[in-house]
Amino acid sequence: MERKDWDRKHAEAGLLFGAEPNRFLVAEVERLAPGHALDLACGAGRNAVWLASRGWTVTGVDFSAVALANARELAADRGVEVRWLHSDLREWEAAESFDLVAVLYLQLPAAERRLVLAHAAGAIAAGGTLLVVGHDLQNLNGGWGGPRDPLVLFTPEDVVAELPGLEIEKAERVLRPVEAEDGEHEAIDALVRARCP
Repeated sequence: MERKDWDRKHAEAGLLFGAEPNRFLVAEVERLAPGHALDLACGAGRNAVWLASRGWTVTGVDFSAVALANARELAADRGVEVRWLHSDLREWEAAESFDLVAVLYLQLPAAERRLVLAHAAGAIAAGGTLLVVGHDLQNLNGGWGGPRDPLVLFTPEDVVAELPGLEIEKAERVLRPVEAEDGEHEAIDALVRARCP
């Protein structure tokens, strides 16, 4: 989907994915000492705001102006400060280094995803962490919800191959419970955590 599609979705839904942080972000970074964090494709800001509430200095980047307006409101409601940048990740590169770079549920075809992940890897400070989480390709046939376009799905192995030079600490498929009107379902996600040596 392009910018106008995400603007529309965020305008209709407000906090499109809720106000609470992604469970995998919490599990993977809650033991890290706060530093400077970069949340790429930050959407309505739930993860960036959570990081800021934990003492991180956070920059969130998204190409949806509507999502960023929602993010600013959430940050104000929670009493935290986040630097929000309105930019298309396919054209944006960080000019500084970060202790944590998070790329959660970015939905781009492989060539564009590789470009964004290369920029993300280049933004990690020495000793810093990169966390990538997204809809796994297996979710199409074995999981619930998520995009139906296989071109924007990936596997942990795909991501690992796109991160040369980083130390891979974890690369696995993970199950994510999803509440729906007809009960609870499980989505299949890909999770990769890497470290910059």
